[in-house]
Amino acid sequence: MKTNAELQKDVQDAIRWEPLMHAAEIGVTAKDGVVTLTGIVDSYSKKVEAEEAAKSVAGVKAVVEKIELKFNDGWTKKDDNEIATEVVNALKWNWQIPGERVKVRSKEAGLPWRENSRGTIRRKL
Repeated sequence: MKTNAELQKDVQDAIRWEPLMHAAEIGVTAKDGVVTLTGIVDSYSKKVEAEEAAKSVAGVKAVVEKIELKFNDGWTKKDDNEIATEVVNALKWNWQIPGERVKVRSKEAGLPWRENSRGTIRRKL
């Protein structure tokens, strides 16, 4: 079994190898196989990439993700209504998706859920 310091270093190395990531953006702590990621990133992709990199390291039992998402000054944060409207409009343009069966719910400027007539399905959108 790896020590906490070894696990921390392995996770930091894994994050460093990710193409979108800058190692300085993410802080890593490890204790008994539980890895906590902290920091501030400017895209959801970076947040997911850091979490996936940590999960891929041997010896990691759980990942606690406390990474904040902050947009650059050039970006304006959209509210839930704007996000949901954009998603609904995008779905209308895709003929392969049965729009009458898909419901979109936006929560806290994100889209963690997609629902259909059979129930709620968790998806990364």
